Amino acid sequence: MSEKTDAVKLGKQLNEGKTKIVYEITSQPGKVLLQSKDKITAGNAARQHEMKGKAIVSTATAAKVFELLAIAGVKSHFIKQHSDTAFIAEACDMIPIEWVTRRVATGSFLKRNPGVTEGYRFCPPKLEMFYKDDAAGDPQWSREQILESKMTHGGLLIGPDEVDMMSKVTICVFEILEKAWATLDCSLIDMKIEFGVNNKGEIVLADIIDSDSWRLWPSGDKRLMKDKQVYRDMAEVTEEGLALVKRNFEWVAERLDHLTPKPNCRAVVFMGSPSDFAFSQKIAETCQKYGLPCEMRVSSAHKGTDETLNILAQYEGENIPTVFIAVAGRSNGLGPVLSGNASWPVINCPPIKADWGNEDVWSSLRLPSGLGCSTVISPEAAGLMAAQIMSLHDHLIWSRLRANKLNTWLGLKKVDKKCRTEQTVE
Repeated sequence: MSEKTDAVKLGKQLNEGKTKIVYEITSQPGKVLLQSKDKITAGNAARQHEMKGKAIVSTATAAKVFELLAIAGVKSHFIKQHSDTAFIAEACDMIPIEWVTRRVATGSFLKRNPGVTEGYRFCPPKLEMFYKDDAAGDPQWSREQILESKMTHGGLLIGPDEVDMMSKVTICVFEILEKAWATLDCSLIDMKIEFGVNNKGEIVLADIIDSDSWRLWPSGDKRLMKDKQVYRDMAEVTEEGLALVKRNFEWVAERLDHLTPKPNCRAVVFMGSPSDFAFSQKIAETCQKYGLPCEMRVSSAHKGTDETLNILAQYEGENIPTVFIAVAGRSNGLGPVLSGNASWPVINCPPIKADWGNEDVWSSLRLPSGLGCSTVISPEAAGLMAAQIMSLHDHLIWSRLRANKLNTWLGLKKVDKKCRTEQTVE
């Protein structure tokens, strides 16, 4: 093992798979070390070869993928990369189901579904489950089979709620990575993931995600595939063939560095008065929650029209995609003036107060012709709307929005299960 970071004290070997070994970390209770192997396999290990350097590439790939998902807000067992060939993760009792998401029909799906043309596009993505059993060839399982197996892991019975949650997370993970790869003109065709139950009794994304886990076609062209299918398709495995597969895996790992760029867009809050700062700060906090940089300026369209337009021209002249949010009470001239002179979107968010609020809001809603600024009352909604607009331009903002939607759904699902369980106990 290459030790490039802090040493850890390893305990017993907990598990060994075809391409990795899991060790207990005695110096860090509740954590494990996932050590990758220099081995590539296919067909449930019917074909397997040593591939020098694969462990390094697999670990780098997994670390970058889990880090990207963490930025988005998807919880996994990953903690940090430990060395060139290993990473540290939460200890989990693994659930023996592979969750497969497909955007395009290819591979084994065609064999199991004769008559479907290769290239058929699934919208929404197709979700399939496979029970991990090498001897049986990892048979496909239905939702009903998973439920009827009544499997228990980490003290948790895998029931309908748990299956629903893993299904939702699986689709979300695929869509986030699909969106990310699309920014590099690469199509994520399908992928598989696994889950485990941690020491808190939570189901989390686990195991490893690397080039063994997906099909990836640059420019959507199967002939350019950069995944393990190249190895599967070899009539005879040669050193030259293995070298090609390794170069493909390295190509993937290198490009993952480009999937977490610095933000290249922003929101700008225009306040008509410094008294609106506390209100505007809530907008900024919501923008930042989704990774959208937010700046705040004070300018009155009524009392300093020329300065307002000068500030607007400075922002538009920088050629950084921007959404403007106008915060002005009483008679809102700020939003309409910005909208009438800007090419980028403008959102009105007037700080409505009890006195005259019903009358004042019309200055934001009833606009002259040719103006297109929208109006929301809640500062959090204004920040959310700005993030949604910029998600069309920035896949990381989109990913945070997508994961937030997932986490809201998961939170409601967990509370619903708790309520039902408590009622049953009573």
